[in-house]
Amino acid sequence: MVKLPALARVGLVVLLVLVLVIAVIWVLQRRLIYFPDRSAPPPAAQVIPGGRDVTLPTADGLRLSAWLIPPPSGSPDRRAAVLVAPGNAGNRLARAPLAEALANEGLTVLLVDYRGYGGNPGSPSEQGLAYDVRAARTYLIEHAGIPDQRLLYYGESLGAAVATALATEHPPAGLVLRSPFTDLPSVGQEHYPLLPVRLLARDRFPVMDLLPRVRVPTVVVYGTADSIVPPAQSRAVADHAPVLARVVAVDGADHNDMALLSGEQLVSAVVDLADRVA
Repeated sequence: MVKLPALARVGLVVLLVLVLVIAVIWVLQRRLIYFPDRSAPPPAAQVIPGGRDVTLPTADGLRLSAWLIPPPSGSPDRRAAVLVAPGNAGNRLARAPLAEALANEGLTVLLVDYRGYGGNPGSPSEQGLAYDVRAARTYLIEHAGIPDQRLLYYGESLGAAVATALATEHPPAGLVLRSPFTDLPSVGQEHYPLLPVRLLARDRFPVMDLLPRVRVPTVVVYGTADSIVPPAQSRAVADHAPVLARVVAVDGADHNDMALLSGEQLVSAVVDLADRVA
């Protein structure tokens, strides 16, 4: 039996550990991407007056719960709707302040929860989230009576990638990207610089590759102190938008600050785009 030199044995152990770590990351990586609050929120009307619980059937057989928030009486008559594609954490309850603020400005809002979020069945993935927002758009078109010409997509962080992909298939009247990244591996590499993130990534969400096919007015909103998505990536997305309507840099705002969840600058950016496309 040939005995390996000590240095070779150490190298072999290091290699085996590295292979094991990479294998674990490959299998469990979606737990590092998606952080769902799986609990079902209360009925919509208990959270936002006039809110309605609706069901979104997906093409792969799931039935997802969502909230439809109509404008209250006395609000401006904008007759437009916003499909909200959320980020990778929480559930629709956390987006209620945004929905209520937009509804008070005369916009109908559909708050989506992806598969695996907010009491919904299934597990999130890039392909799964694409099914989910297609189902949301279908609901707005076929059941809420909102034509594409009066429909905005609003994507938050990871949801910006989901909304961009949907816009390449079904162009809306306008697109709002809040804290968008260039692609998911680029963000992962920022947070895990020692790992071969690009090599391992199963879900890629390639915003920059998709943007050239999005020919609708696009607004980019980001925080200048974002510690999750580097502000430089959001600015790069804005620079590559074929029909850039506006860039809103919220000074000093981090990724999950209220200013980027339902702040005045954010709400105004959505409303202004709705008025422009109307």
